[in-house]
Amino acid sequence: MKPILILGGYGGFGRRLSRRLADKGYPLFIAGRSQAKAAAFCAELGCGTPLFANRDHPLDDILKAAQPFILIDAAGPFQTSDYRVAEACIRCGVHYLDLADGRDFVCGIGRLDKDAKLNGVVVRSGVSSVPALSGAVLRELVAPMTRVSRIDMAISASSRATLGASVAKAILSYAGQKLSLWRGQAWTNGFGWQELSRTTFEVAGRRPLSRLVALAEVPDHEIWPAILTGKPAVTFKAGTESAFQMLGLWLLSWMVRWKWFASLVGLGPILLPVQRLTSWLGNNRSAMKIEVLGFEGELPVKARWTLLAERGDGPEIPTMAAACLADLIQAGLVASGAQDSSQELALEQFQAQFSKLAISEEQTKVPDLPLYQKVMGRNFDDLPSSVRAVHSTAGDGVAVGKAQVARGDNPVNAFLCFMFGFPPSGQHDLRVHFRRDGASDLWVRHFGEHRMKSRLCQSDQKLVEQFGPLRFYFHLQPQDQGLAMILKRWTMLGLALPVVLAPRVDAREWDEAGQFQLSVSISLPLIGLIVAYRGQLAPVEASVHLKSTPLPTQF
Repeated sequence: MKPILILGGYGGFGRRLSRRLADKGYPLFIAGRSQAKAAAFCAELGCGTPLFANRDHPLDDILKAAQPFILIDAAGPFQTSDYRVAEACIRCGVHYLDLADGRDFVCGIGRLDKDAKLNGVVVRSGVSSVPALSGAVLRELVAPMTRVSRIDMAISASSRATLGASVAKAILSYAGQKLSLWRGQAWTNGFGWQELSRTTFEVAGRRPLSRLVALAEVPDHEIWPAILTGKPAVTFKAGTESAFQMLGLWLLSWMVRWKWFASLVGLGPILLPVQRLTSWLGNNRSAMKIEVLGFEGELPVKARWTLLAERGDGPEIPTMAAACLADLIQAGLVASGAQDSSQELALEQFQAQFSKLAISEEQTKVPDLPLYQKVMGRNFDDLPSSVRAVHSTAGDGVAVGKAQVARGDNPVNAFLCFMFGFPPSGQHDLRVHFRRDGASDLWVRHFGEHRMKSRLCQSDQKLVEQFGPLRFYFHLQPQDQGLAMILKRWTMLGLALPVVLAPRVDAREWDEAGQFQLSVSISLPLIGLIVAYRGQLAPVEASVHLKSTPLPTQF
């Protein structure tokens, strides 16, 4: 077997990878910034040659002297790294792998493709949990799907996986920073370590795990919208097992978002000891979940893969892809060139390694009917095709069109419109983003530059629309060529309010010459009209077919 040099081979993930490769019988060079630490680990390992190697300095002389067949960079962090290590490997004819999860680093590795091919060198980046494992899972989940609408991923790591300085520095580098996310068929902005939420990881026969996770910056945000049919929205969240740590980082991320600090990286020397002191609060369980919403033909489905790692075995997972890919390179089964690792391995190659550890995983798939179809039941099928199309998104969809808005001129109108976010009078380009958000749908309506949002869910056979503390319960009544929304009750903070004081809502949707039309009018007793708007919409896939029908200026 040909030798492998592991850069950062005595670090958190490096030592696990070194043990994995040593068990396979590979001759190893254990390299890092401290030759003494490398030598101590080699003595502990019972094999390996210690080397001094600083990834921030030229490595050509070291590579020429050691002559490894493969170099695996497990040092990190990669969020602010350049490609000098990979470039040195290409020059010296050494195959290169890394455990990077930095988005820019992994997605930019292709710039080395030409030189890598000319020198017959394999260069693969992100040979870790993302995007190597996530890619293997996703390719299996989406295989039966004709179109993918949305992908949600989450990783919650045990304390053993998050105690390293490199991991901490990587997280701090993007906490509170602006992240580019593909949602609603457009690039939008999120912020690192925000969108804090609780997710549950469940595998049959295992105790469920409920953890806080927050938005992370990973290559998957960029990879999958570009290559999957449907250009799915992608959200990746990560977290530690300590709720205390998660809440602390979430609070600190606001200081960066509000520009009180340029970055949290400088807090690393302070936060890392705090992290280690609070690690006893955890239970050394790790988890990963990938959920895909899409279509198999015309049937909307939700496919989910979940992994639970017990007894502190979770930190082994990021090392599995590199060990597997090293075997394939040694066997001459990997093509030269530079690319990310999202397409490289199959899930079964990971499962063979899961079986040797306290790791359980499972896949599930269920129909995932759109909200309006769940509320209306069989009546939904009788709606005109244009109306069904707008309400048939699977987790993340967009419709675009035009709308004419009119506001009332009573004294309290401006206050009420401000409170509910109703748009100003005039004709506007209309864009509606329908996004699944937990157990409800979030609708964000863009009237030009004005944004109005509400949350919708099902209660029995009613459609519930929520604006802040107010909830409005509608019956969806089929009509000729469409439907009407009939307000049945309303509540504030869960308390029923008198129906006689409820807003007068006239809301209809219908088909006209094959095109979706809508009309909404809201008024209050004794006050009169608050806002009314009328317009036309088409799902974004069909937006090019929108007719330039003049919109009414009166309601």
